[in-house]
Amino acid sequence: MLMARADDARLPVFAYVDAEKAALYRAIMRVFIHAKERFSLHLRPEDVHRELRDAGAAVEHSDVDVALKQLRTWENLRADPDTADVETLEEFYRERLLYQLTSRGEAAERALLLFEQLVNVPGELQTSALTDIREHLAELELLARESTLDAGKVHRSLQALYSRFEELTSKAQIFIGGLQRSVDLQTEEVVFLAYKERLIDYLERFVGDLTAASIEIAATLRHLEPAAPALLGVAAERSVADRLEVDERALIETRELWNGRWRGVCRWFVSDDGEPSQAHVLRTRALAAIPALLAAAQAIHDRRIRRADRHQDFLTLARWFAEADDDAGAHRLWRAAFGLAPCRHLWINEESLADWQSDDVTARSSWLEAPPLRIAPRLRLSGRYDRPGAPRAVVDRSKEKAQLAEYAAAEHRQLEAARLWLLGRGRRRLSDVGEMDRHVFELFLDLLGAALTLATPKEPIVEASSTDGSLLIRLGAPIDGAEAAIMTDDGVLCCADREIEIVDALAPEHREAAE
Repeated sequence: MLMARADDARLPVFAYVDAEKAALYRAIMRVFIHAKERFSLHLRPEDVHRELRDAGAAVEHSDVDVALKQLRTWENLRADPDTADVETLEEFYRERLLYQLTSRGEAAERALLLFEQLVNVPGELQTSALTDIREHLAELELLARESTLDAGKVHRSLQALYSRFEELTSKAQIFIGGLQRSVDLQTEEVVFLAYKERLIDYLERFVGDLTAASIEIAATLRHLEPAAPALLGVAAERSVADRLEVDERALIETRELWNGRWRGVCRWFVSDDGEPSQAHVLRTRALAAIPALLAAAQAIHDRRIRRADRHQDFLTLARWFAEADDDAGAHRLWRAAFGLAPCRHLWINEESLADWQSDDVTARSSWLEAPPLRIAPRLRLSGRYDRPGAPRAVVDRSKEKAQLAEYAAAEHRQLEAARLWLLGRGRRRLSDVGEMDRHVFELFLDLLGAALTLATPKEPIVEASSTDGSLLIRLGAPIDGAEAAIMTDDGVLCCADREIEIVDALAPEHREAAE
């Protein structure tokens, strides 16, 4: 079996990245990339030199010529004879070249540009992307209901959906990857504490939006599942419509590409076969970061108010070790700091003491060379190994566990009864809602508070969802001069009268009616 050498595995088109004049090579390649974006396919050496000088690079014309020839050797550029503007026979026979990017050279430079872009791009949790994804899916639902699918509109909607989805996932991965570094950031205490406050607010806001959006997006994806093959097929045919030649294999590969993208969107928002969705994993990771940030801030606070700090003590001790004059000084510091010394000082009896003195065993003797130190086991001294006394009794917690399970079941029944009570009221004014018990009022107050936080004088009519996203409240504008009094077990709630409607956010009929 033939094995390729390591030198043979290296692609020559990437040789200019770490060459001696890498900066000049990269600048020349960027000149060709920008020229191609302007539809200028060929460049003369003087054109390249002029572009570099305009960009502020102090480079000689001869250096540009040498660099262009080297890039041609590495197959990043190709050269064609330049026979334009030739007036004499001498000019015709003199080497005049036009340089052009090769497909391999362009791919290499664009790969490096993409690498730099991904390295420098900041991570973020995009709430606006969730809104855009919902709008694109709603548009696809409308297109799927038409008798004849509009290939152009379907292709644009799916392309915009995938583009926004890839941006959401890639930047979320970068943000979560750097989140632990943010937790470990404890050098600038004042900066970290201020950053911690903003970061926790940022995470809480995104988690709330992600919870509500994921439920709606997952329901829309399930609703689109029967129409998805037709939509994806139309989009795949639209993608290859402008090709010069389209065979069956290319069409099948394009369809697989669009189907794979759709499966990726579905797996991100919809749980499958007991596996949590990626949106759920992201939400869990973001929630777990909040207590970690609080713990880091608490550690900084503790270091400020406590005199004894283990973190600072170990840093000071490490500095002492680094400043030790020699190994002997470091060993003395170790024994003084940790109290760990050789155990040669342990003597059992007079006989053992005489044996060790006769063998002249020092504290520095190796355990492999020194005679064994025989210590009588506890069984030989006391005649028994078990400790006296009765064994510790095992506490039976089955009664407490049953009580906790019964309490949880009762709480669930109370919550479900409260949901059913609120859903059965229909659309009415707050003054006509009726008397509520304590459990119904707590759930109602949670919904009303979420809606009122979104209401403004300019936009008094709002919609909001419950914490778990299962209920949707639609709150109308305040009715002039009208007040509502809601009777509860704990008192009377007085507020401005409005029209209110509470519906099941997951019910298909309410979603279709809203559309």
